[in-house]
Formats: sequence, structure tokens, C-alpha cells
Amino acid sequence: MDERSKVSEAKDRPNILIILTDQLRYDCLGAYGNHDVQTPVLDSLATDGIMYRNCFCTFPVCTPSRYSLLTGLYGHQHLGVNNHGTIPSGIDTFPRIAQNSGYTTKAVGKMHFTPTYLDVGFEHMILAEQDGPGRYDDDYHRYLQKKGLVDRIDLIDQVNEYRNKAPEEYWRSFGAIESNLKEEHYSTTWIADRAVEAIDEWDGGANLLMVGFIKPHHPFDPPAPWSQMYNPEKLSLLPGWTESCLPSDLARKKGYFSNEELTEAKLKKLMAYYYASISQIDHHVGRMIHLLNKKGLYDDTLIVFTSDHGEYMGYHHLLLKQNFMYEPLVRVPLLIKYSGQVKGGTVSDDLVSTIDVTPTILTQVGRERGVKMNGQDLSKDSTPRDFIFAQSTILELEDNREYMVRSRDYKLLLCENDNDSRFFDLINDPFELNNLYKDLRYREVVEEYKRSLTNWILFEAAAKAHLHENALIISADNVLEVQGNHRQESAEYFRRLMQD
Repeated sequence: MDERSKVSEAKDRPNILIILTDQLRYDCLGAYGNHDVQTPVLDSLATDGIMYRNCFCTFPVCTPSRYSLLTGLYGHQHLGVNNHGTIPSGIDTFPRIAQNSGYTTKAVGKMHFTPTYLDVGFEHMILAEQDGPGRYDDDYHRYLQKKGLVDRIDLIDQVNEYRNKAPEEYWRSFGAIESNLKEEHYSTTWIADRAVEAIDEWDGGANLLMVGFIKPHHPFDPPAPWSQMYNPEKLSLLPGWTESCLPSDLARKKGYFSNEELTEAKLKKLMAYYYASISQIDHHVGRMIHLLNKKGLYDDTLIVFTSDHGEYMGYHHLLLKQNFMYEPLVRVPLLIKYSGQVKGGTVSDDLVSTIDVTPTILTQVGRERGVKMNGQDLSKDSTPRDFIFAQSTILELEDNREYMVRSRDYKLLLCENDNDSRFFDLINDPFELNNLYKDLRYREVVEEYKRSLTNWILFEAAAKAHLHENALIISADNVLEVQGNHRQESAEYFRRLMQD
């Protein structure tokens, strides 16, 4: 079939909109029972589709999780197992399969690839990055430079050159500072504007758009007026808060900030800004949905909303990520509004994974899953899982690999250093405070979970991270060559403005 025929055939297929947030704790949406945060648009989306209450990411680190979503593979299969990693060429992705099936494919916002504009099947990419070289390559930071602006708080938080010289306010507030940027120039608004522009170009079906928001990832720096939306004193602490850090957690990882210095008052201020970022995203998702309705495309569009990983936000007195794979870190929201809304208003308690999103999307595209893709097609009735799996690594630890096996009732965290391993009875200990790993009463259950993990992956088979700085990138007018001098020029620009 020639390209024209494929496009013509695909036009009868649904549009696909994937909205991916960064570091969104699963219970920080109204639909998930949070009575403080205001997310009316996403709550409405949940009533139009299916809300999955037990969805887990495969790897609670930004880039590996995103690669899993694209490929339907676990980290040890796609090899992009850190934030500066690349998936090998030739691996199937849902945008590539959709593109080959006649879909127009586009990515907007944060993707977190190496190289920045890595070709994974998106014909067009308009990017807003945060970490690493991406901020010197992307469209958003070039936009800021043209405006003579700098995202000051984000630079302090993300780039060691500035973080090492950060003002006292940054450390005292745990990075909760109102943005120096006006809302119109803030990343969330800029990304949403590009997404709305992309949807406005849709004519009929067979369009695929992936929108990646940088937020609510730290720093917690919403712009005005969002920064004033929540009164910290009126917020309730999220489930799992403890008055102090567990010694075993501190031994595992001290934290990006000093977790020990986190107080209830400081946490509520953080939550106010964290919720503000979530509500801002909710507002801009509403703009996308409004436009889909205006164009008569909402009913025939598959909409997926999820996050790459979660956030502790006070759980065990911890903040951010990079510690044990406790529930708020590895559990993420997942909302799916199917084309035709045939399953609207459903709540699922099944154990699902973000790799299930991949074959689910491909069914809507009208294509079979790619080679070696894992996961279940959530649009069909599937046999409920007994176990869900995830893996992680902790930076700066010598024995840093950690694997999760979770059922409805129990959870095993098996660590490369066996002294760090954990086993929890989630029915009687939902906040994972009582480690039963060496409890003789649970020996047989622990061994059963180890066997299930052995069938999934072996420590000896764990793959090394793959990195290819000069991998194939997309060809487009907005994409800069990796070998160019723009990164140095951008770094000098931001260095000059930060000194002012």
C-alpha cells in the first residue's frame, strides 16, 4: 500500500491524545479522592472514561519510564535505564507504528530523550525540556532567549552551576518559590499553547499528539496567579506522612533536599504550590478538550492521561523521589477516555502498568503490537494480573538495583544489597512501615514472590544503560544539529542573565 492509500485509509480511525505529566502523585487529583486539589477537567474526563486506581509505572525515573510508555517494554528490555540514555534504533514504538499506518504524529513539550530530538516516530517535535542538554537544544528555551527571559528558579533547581550558589530562600523553602516568569511565558502555558495549535490543525481522524508537561516536577515554582490559589493552612497532609524519617530510608538516600528538615508547615507550603501546578495543568487540558468539542472531534478521540512516576510529598517524611519504590513513587494516575465513550464512568481496581497503554493505543490505530511488546490491551477484557512488576536504580549507590513485585495484598522490594530488601503486608500496613522481609511467618510468601520475579528478570541479566548521543534525530526546521555550538551559546546566555 502506498503512502497516499495509507493516509486515506487511516482518516477513518480515531484521533489519539496522550497527556503525560511529570512526578504527579496518584492521589493528587480530585477523581482519586483528594478533596483539597481542584482538578475539575480531569475529574470530568474520568467520568467520561475509565479511571484506573492501581496503575504503576515500570521505572520511577523520568526517561526510562517514558521509553517504556513508548515501546511497551520494561527498562531491561529497551535499555534506556537512566535519564541520559537512548533506546537502540529498530525498537518498535507506538508513534512509529502509527506513523507507518498513515497517522500524523506530533510531540509537544517534555520528552526527555537523548539526543533531544531522537527519532522515535514523531514527524514533528516542539520541545520544552528541563534537565541536561535538552534545555540548550529545545524550542522553549530558544523562545525565552528571544524574549530576553530566563526561568531562574528552574535553573537554580536543575543546574549544579546555579544550585551550588542558590540563595537561602531556595533551601529554606525546599524549592517552593513563585516563578519569576509571567504565566504567559511559563512552561506549562507555553506547552499548552503549542498543543492547542496542534489540535487546531486536525482535520478529521488519524492524528496522534503526545503532550508532555514539565510539571508538577520540582522546583515548586508556579507563576502568579496560580501561586496564590491554595492556602497552605487549609490543606490536609497526604496519607503516609510520618513525624520523622525512617532510619532505613535515610540510609538508602538522604534526598535532593534535607528530608530531616522537612516540617509540617513547610510541607503544606510545598503542597500549595504543587497543587497549584496541577490545577494549572488541569486548566490547560480543559483548553484542549474544549477545542476538541468545538471541532466535533471529542467523541472520536482516544485521550490518555498519566504520569511518568509519582512523588513522595511527605510520605515517610520524604520529598521528591530516589528512595525505595514506595506507593506514591511508583503508583501513578491513569485515565483513558476511549473513542466513542463506550465505557464511560468506569472505575477499575485491576493491577495495570503504564506499558499497557502501548498496546491499547495500537488497537485504536488498528495495528497489532510491536515485536516483544509487553502489556495488556486495556480496551478489551483481560485476565486480571496476579503481580505487577517495576524496577529502579538509586543514583550514587554502589549496589543500586531494586525490583518490585506487587500483588493486591503484598509487596516485595528486592534490592541488590539484600539488607535493604523489603516486604509489606499492604492490607494491614498500607503505608509500608513494617518490614516483614525476614519475618519467618512470611518466609513462604516471600519465596513465592521471589520466584515470580525470577521468571520476569534475573539480576545477572540486568542490562547496562544504552547511550548514543548521535542517534538519528528527526529532520525539521526547528531541530538543531547535535554537533553545533548552540548549547554553549545558550549556556552563556543564561549565565549572563543569572548574574544580573
